[in-house]
Amino acid sequence: MTISNRLKSLPPHFFSTLVKNVESALAEGRDVINLGRGNPDQPTPPHIVEALQAAVEDPATHGYAPFGGTVELKRAVADFYKREYAVDIDPDTEVAILYGTKTGLVELPLAIMNEGELLLLPDPGYPDYLSGVSLANIRHEMFPLLANNNFLPDYDSLSAEQKKQAKLMYLNYPNNPTSATATLPFFEETVSLAKEHDIAIMHDFAYGGIGFDGKKPVSFLQAEGAKEVGIEMYTLSKTYNMAGWRVGFAIGNAGIIEAINLLQDHLFINQFPAVQRAAITALSGDQENVRELIALYEGRRNVFIDECRRIGWDVQAPAASFFAWLPVPAGYTSASFTQLLLDEADVAVAPGNGFGKYGEGYVRVGLLDDEERLREAVRRIEKLNLFS
Repeated sequence: MTISNRLKSLPPHFFSTLVKNVESALAEGRDVINLGRGNPDQPTPPHIVEALQAAVEDPATHGYAPFGGTVELKRAVADFYKREYAVDIDPDTEVAILYGTKTGLVELPLAIMNEGELLLLPDPGYPDYLSGVSLANIRHEMFPLLANNNFLPDYDSLSAEQKKQAKLMYLNYPNNPTSATATLPFFEETVSLAKEHDIAIMHDFAYGGIGFDGKKPVSFLQAEGAKEVGIEMYTLSKTYNMAGWRVGFAIGNAGIIEAINLLQDHLFINQFPAVQRAAITALSGDQENVRELIALYEGRRNVFIDECRRIGWDVQAPAASFFAWLPVPAGYTSASFTQLLLDEADVAVAPGNGFGKYGEGYVRVGLLDDEERLREAVRRIEKLNLFS
């Protein structure tokens, strides 16, 4: 018995390779400071945990969840978007509950694309976008995100053929890995492009809850006409430290949402009802824990960026997310610099080329350790005498 050709076609999992390299170093007894991960290091807020505990004790949550998710959670999602972004969402037709947004990102091409159709993807971008390409047996082409355009796509650089053939485009702001943010005018330009060329838009808003310097990241759905052309996916993993809970949602265009819900009906019905109740508490309850989390990440950002600049590393401070996107020193590639840091400094980072061709020349750092460990990481790098 062998695995299917569909699974054989899947790309190597980038993050599993990172984990193996770090685990090998740890197995040797080395004190590795792991800044290559994207897993939040803080616990889920206690009031959300308590909501789950209470829900689990209620026998009403022990049966199958309703197809498409509970009415209460979908209403909480709509209320959340109205409160946070002044966006009106119909909970009955414009919300799909997801097993985390990674599931939604991978299953979306299966839901709305036919074999051989074209998906446009950002480069650099989240590697798991490619999993959906393989499973749906579709074509994909990349568009570059360059520093000289603030890591936003230049739509004028898309060819006439790409605009004609593309059925779907993925965007992601605040961006993983670059930490770049988008503006409302950019999203308005995106809506115009989508309408003119009949391209559906999926905006991955995973880091939408984490913005610095008092600036809230912009939702794609805040652009006029956005729901006519696309959807946004939001996860509770980052905003509420619920990564292991696997809960998120897609909202927006009713036709796309209907397709996602239909596919999910056939795959897994929906989330454990107790988790959905806890998600309601997260979205609807006191948001002080979110404000505290943003302050924590912003403090870490300030410490890390200041330390990098102190040793002569010319870096830009991220405006959002919990990542920093750093240029490698002269004479190194993303991969060779990453290997040097692990071998000689016991510091793990993610090589930029793992996120795409245009990620070459950078490494991604996760601000997912305490301030002293971030300082220590830079002190270790300083001893390599790479910057002057």
